[in-house]
Amino acid sequence: MPSPISKKTTTYHRFSRTILSRFVMGALLLGVAAGCSNNSADATSNTSVVGTTQAQAASGKASTSVASADNDPTVVKALQANLKASGIEENIVSAVPTDMDGIYWVTAEGLPSFFTDKSGKHIIQGQIVAVGGAAPVDISATLVANTAQEALKAVDKKEMIIYPAKGATTAVVYAFTDADCGYCRKLHEEMDDINARGIEVRYLAWPRSQESVPKMKAVWCSQDRNAAMNQAKMGANVQAPNCANPVQEHMALGSRLGVRGTPAIFTETGQQVGGYLPAAQLAQAVGAN
Repeated sequence: MPSPISKKTTTYHRFSRTILSRFVMGALLLGVAAGCSNNSADATSNTSVVGTTQAQAASGKASTSVASADNDPTVVKALQANLKASGIEENIVSAVPTDMDGIYWVTAEGLPSFFTDKSGKHIIQGQIVAVGGAAPVDISATLVANTAQEALKAVDKKEMIIYPAKGATTAVVYAFTDADCGYCRKLHEEMDDINARGIEVRYLAWPRSQESVPKMKAVWCSQDRNAAMNQAKMGANVQAPNCANPVQEHMALGSRLGVRGTPAIFTETGQQVGGYLPAAQLAQAVGAN
């Protein structure tokens, strides 16, 4: 069953709920081939925009979300007002028209995207399928992928831990990962094979539990991040001095993209190809064969 979503505080010790975060994230179920799922009391559940905004303010970092060029500010204003009237404080970034008349695709800080009507009075989740042509078309799939593509492309490579392809690069994947996730470790064990198939892997931090957060921060604060990640994936307790790190930002990004477990693997085009996939199947899924 879907789990309610709670807010992440800067200390990770206190959990409180926001209404919209609970509804949007609670109803979101992403199918993955295999992966480590989260639960209502872990760190992935603590990625609402309120907690993220507080953390960014404390670290001096501002949001990097940018409104789409097709954004309709009238719909954004209406939706924001209706949310506020219902006691919901969330930052709506953009609302762009879809192929369905009067329906808009909404991007919000710290939340997966969703649909709304022109009046901004209704929040619509799930698929919208167009029929009447030669085959049904899921108009939401392209929108979800486009949102992910833009968001992942905006992440600075210096904030990721990258395992480059060996030889020519035939594909690039982004993987939200947790050092304590069994399936993440299984994927990492095949890194040499994955890289040998021409696939570059870009890791983003996605600790699934409060206990994993310090370890992921330590990995990102290590002088040699790749070596630290290798050690963490083997179960070592990585230690490093505190530093400015992107772990909280990665968690907020994952929340926006609907990540609900690890590993969560995305292509450069923004499509989520699964959780854990053996190297050969991953290569096939991303067209690296």
